[in-house]
Amino acid sequence: MSAQTTTGPTTGPPVIVNYINNAPDIAVITCYFVVVLIIGIWAMYRSNRSTVGGFFLAGRSMSWWPIGASLFASNVGSDHFVGLAGTAAASGIAIGGFEWNALFIVVILGWVFVPVYITAGVVTMPEYLKKRFGGTRIRVYLSVLSLILYVLTKISADMFAGAIFIQQSMGLNLYVAVICLLIVTALYTVTGGLTAVIYTDTMQTIIMLFGSLILMGYAFFEVGGYEGLHDKYMLAIPNVSPNSSISKECYMPRNDSFHLLRDPITADLPWPGMVFGLTVISIWYWCTDQVIVQRCLAAKNMSHVKAGCILCGYLKLLPMFIMVMPGMVSRILYTDIVACVEPSKCIEYCGTPVGCSNIAYPTLVIKLLPNGLRGLMMAVMLASLMGALSAIFNSASTLFTMDIYARIRWKAKERELMIAGRVFILVLIGISIAWIPIIQGAQSGKLFDYIQSISSYLGPPISAVFFLAVFIKRINEQGAFWGLVLGLFVGLARLITEFAYGTGSCVEKTNCPTIICGVHYLYFAIILFIITCIITVVISLLTPPIDEKHLHRLCWTTRHSKEPRVDLDSMENKPHLENRNIVMNPSYVEHDEVIEEHPQKKESEVHTTEISNNEPQEAEENSCKRYLMQALMWFCGLGGSEGPEMSKDDLVMQEEAMTSIAEFPFWKAICDINVFILLSVAVFCWAYFA
Repeated sequence: MSAQTTTGPTTGPPVIVNYINNAPDIAVITCYFVVVLIIGIWAMYRSNRSTVGGFFLAGRSMSWWPIGASLFASNVGSDHFVGLAGTAAASGIAIGGFEWNALFIVVILGWVFVPVYITAGVVTMPEYLKKRFGGTRIRVYLSVLSLILYVLTKISADMFAGAIFIQQSMGLNLYVAVICLLIVTALYTVTGGLTAVIYTDTMQTIIMLFGSLILMGYAFFEVGGYEGLHDKYMLAIPNVSPNSSISKECYMPRNDSFHLLRDPITADLPWPGMVFGLTVISIWYWCTDQVIVQRCLAAKNMSHVKAGCILCGYLKLLPMFIMVMPGMVSRILYTDIVACVEPSKCIEYCGTPVGCSNIAYPTLVIKLLPNGLRGLMMAVMLASLMGALSAIFNSASTLFTMDIYARIRWKAKERELMIAGRVFILVLIGISIAWIPIIQGAQSGKLFDYIQSISSYLGPPISAVFFLAVFIKRINEQGAFWGLVLGLFVGLARLITEFAYGTGSCVEKTNCPTIICGVHYLYFAIILFIITCIITVVISLLTPPIDEKHLHRLCWTTRHSKEPRVDLDSMENKPHLENRNIVMNPSYVEHDEVIEEHPQKKESEVHTTEISNNEPQEAEENSCKRYLMQALMWFCGLGGSEGPEMSKDDLVMQEEAMTSIAEFPFWKAICDINVFILLSVAVFCWAYFA
């Protein structure tokens, strides 16, 4: 097949054809779902899911390779396949810089931030700020804001991207398909906890890489390799009506399409924003976000944390070649569809007037691949969608349970916390389904730009406060809180104004005031980060500092301190969840007070008495009900046996082990050598494509 231009229908709405209607494709997709469920059930057997530590941190037992694979799968969702490829089809390779920036930030995550989190002995990021600054308002504020960000930038984007692919390839009703995916995703997330999520992420990473590499091979073969891509992309110009008044800059390929670093003033992605603004956003996403950090906290020790980050870094080299460049190939092969610019034609091709670049990757899959391989790529998209959603659901459940529900129900027992976390996942599913029409209406252009712009408006204050909290001991609660609040107000001002006026498109410009919307969102991220830092530092200097005794092992300079730390607000009535031994120890479970109040009559004795006093038929029915209840409780991870009570000395020793960042010199050297290689490769890639 040679490069060609494919046109769509001339009138009416876009015609959706079911391409996944043959035996090979259906068989591949079915096998995928079977394997996912088998791995999820195996993880349920393998893990202790009846405690906070077992469900949310996988018992601190994960090795480096599933950690790295899970980091990659949690980051690369269906929004990457749709968003990266779509933006690349519209404007070239610069969008790949978002992926290569992560090569540097994952190193900062593993070598700088995670050691502080581990020595602090925390499970969630709001919990770290609680220990660092004291009080509860910062912790609750960050928990609520993080959950809002999950809906705006993660769940909504993945749902939108997944919906596009499902519509284009299967012709199914949008809501039926999405609800089925959410049910399967939630099934192994709710029942299996973080262990199931990490192991299914590992399998999904393998599927994603295998399928997308095959599609990359087909795509490059069609255009004649990278040289053919370079030459033909610049000629991929859609047909425009002769009497159209649309400017050529709206549909001609950019002159800097193959430049990673672009003009600081006129470019769509200016290089200072890519270098500095993107780093601000990346620190929020990679170093302070619960979804990412939670995977690192599940590692066996620091060497496994670092090795997992390195593996993720190597994998992040690939999206440029398996997503960005295939998106550009899609524009070459299906120019009139992917690069359409006239609103009437775009509605005909993809149902939206602002452009059809978002269907670049799905179009490439359904039109280029043969039967069987098309089903494999459908499984890839399902893997990326479900992997990202499972990560979000598990981490959002952690935030809600540990930082919000436990504040309301501070006497809640272990089982109640587990139930609350699982029920909240179901609530998120409902919110996700309800958000689908909202994100469809709000999406006015490139999906990846939508994600990054929202992150630029709300993420920098969080990056600033965490950065200052880790590196500057003088920062206190008043400075951090007002830095977060005032930074949020500035970000919301830009966000609300932009949504009110609309972002517009090349054909239809927005009326948003230039002084507000004229500042590129990456530049806005830099400005907002600086504003938050100034506010936080100034207010901290004007208010009393935090005593040194409260900061041991909570900052970078005190991470190796052996001095006993006095927790801020130590006299406050805290939830029993604040006991780090319960959180970190997957085998330690607090005894049920109700049973302890009646030691003479234990639960097993109650069952025995009831059965002995009933007729044989009733006894059999009660026995069946009891077994069914026990099976249900096991399936939901709520039927774990209570662990033995541990002495105070044992608890202290275990706490020291779980918060240790010590490493074997040999493995430490191996990690340091590999990170040097990774950073060298990153610098070379940036220099080559700059």
